[in-house]
Amino acid sequence: MKKHILLSLLLVIGLHFNTLQAQKENSFRFVFMTDIHMTYDHNAAAGLKQAIKTAESYKPDFIVTGGDLIMDALDQTYSRADSLYRLYEKLTKKTKLPVYNCMGNHEIWGWARSASVDTTNEEYGKGMFVKRLAPAYYSVDLHGWHFIFLSSIQRDYKGVYFGGIDEKQMEWLRNDLIKTDVKTPVVIVTHIPLMTLQAQYFYGSMASNGPGDVITNAKDVLKLFNKHNLKLVLQGHLHYYEKMEVNNISFITGGAVSASWWSGPYHGTEEGFVVLDIKGNKIKANYHDFGWKAVK
Repeated sequence: MKKHILLSLLLVIGLHFNTLQAQKENSFRFVFMTDIHMTYDHNAAAGLKQAIKTAESYKPDFIVTGGDLIMDALDQTYSRADSLYRLYEKLTKKTKLPVYNCMGNHEIWGWARSASVDTTNEEYGKGMFVKRLAPAYYSVDLHGWHFIFLSSIQRDYKGVYFGGIDEKQMEWLRNDLIKTDVKTPVVIVTHIPLMTLQAQYFYGSMASNGPGDVITNAKDVLKLFNKHNLKLVLQGHLHYYEKMEVNNISFITGGAVSASWWSGPYHGTEEGFVVLDIKGNKIKANYHDFGWKAVK
């Protein structure tokens, strides 16, 4: 009898330990840093160093970036864009934390430059980001969550960028989701937002967003996730902090590390980043000012 009681007790303890272990494995913290706009002006390098140091103090497991990492490559010579990429890489490699990068419009070399750009160079356009930082779009599994990084910048016939996901990327996304268990929690990381209240907030309830402010085919993108467990969308580009929930999906526009391009707060949003705590399927997100004072 005592033997059975002892075995039952050990079984209960074992189950309790396994439950705690599972909860621990499905609990993690990460930092979302977007719109860094690394430049030689405004003492921006010191600002990014301070941002990274402050982010590390929260003891996250990794850092996710939301694009516009440099300022800029769109309308610059190769040497200028190259030097800014090198500066960004130098600063971010000083942290021991894994950094997962997303492409913004300012990482794309030469699209807005009408002269002195070699369009046959493998780094032209999105190639510069791809060669140096990450694929244009990709996915990675982290702590039981599936992170999908989108390339949200497209180019019209006039050479002007707009928010969109091209058909080749849509096909890749369909295939990526086929390989993803429908129960797995999913995070989308995109520079240009899938959804935002920016226009209504700044211009009135009847205002609409422009094609450079949102992903123009966002409805088609989100429809692909109807049968999947999309929990979180992390967005950049707009430099202000916004958090909303639609049908149990959290949409967070992450402010900007550079705020008003290293010149001070942007419409009340200070230089900062988002700290996200994941516990099970619960998401807690807060915007943190890292204490930077703009150089006037």
